[in-house]
Amino acid sequence: MAKENSGHYHAEAKRKRLIWILCVSGFCILSYVLGSWQNNTVPSSSSEVYSRMGCDERKTQRERSSSSSDGDENLSSSSSLSASSSFSEPVELDFESHHKLELKQKNQTVKYFEPCDMSLSEYTPCEDRERGRRFDRNMMKYRERHCPTKDELLYCLIPPPPNYKIPFKWPQSRDYAWYDNIPHKELSIEKAIQNWIQVEGERFRFPGGGTGFPRGADAYIDDISKLIPLTDGSVRTAIDTGCGVLFVI
Repeated sequence: MAKENSGHYHAEAKRKRLIWILCVSGFCILSYVLGSWQNNTVPSSSSEVYSRMGCDERKTQRERSSSSSDGDENLSSSSSLSASSSFSEPVELDFESHHKLELKQKNQTVKYFEPCDMSLSEYTPCEDRERGRRFDRNMMKYRERHCPTKDELLYCLIPPPPNYKIPFKWPQSRDYAWYDNIPHKELSIEKAIQNWIQVEGERFRFPGGGTGFPRGADAYIDDISKLIPLTDGSVRTAIDTGCGVLFVI
């Protein structure tokens, strides 16, 4: 039902878009034809050009003659200035820098970090389980984030797992991950019925959908519509509350 409504909506949108494109194209073609029809005659003389442009031919000729005379005067004045400047004394140009900053260069050494022990391949500083067990279990405080102090910081590089592989590229990485990069099957066992993660040979697969949408969102909406009317307008909002998850339709 949801698919039929969405298909009808997309078809109607495509039809309106096509009509709009055809109307705009027709308007552009009509404007081009009218413009070319008005300008198809070529003027035979200069007087006809002036008449079309709305200009006075005599006034234009007078302006041209005056501008040419002004140009001659400017040319003569510039030549006289250049002649007078040629007899003046040459100016010495100073290209030396007058602002100097002395930089104190220090011997900087690059610090290299050695790799950590392989037992720390899954070490997460603020989520260390071994360190978290030292804290109080009251109100589940030991499961909170407890970042190490300055005395507990590690100055080494966390190594990858022993059989680490280059991760999948997008969009394949959205659905798959190598098991050797995350060598743990606990989540796939505990959440097996919730369809979150599955083990397929040497890799994990993330089916998507999770608990609420094991067969996709469309099938989920169809199942809800069997319980309450969603299409006749009597129900405006449907809320499905699960275990920590809230779906609003």
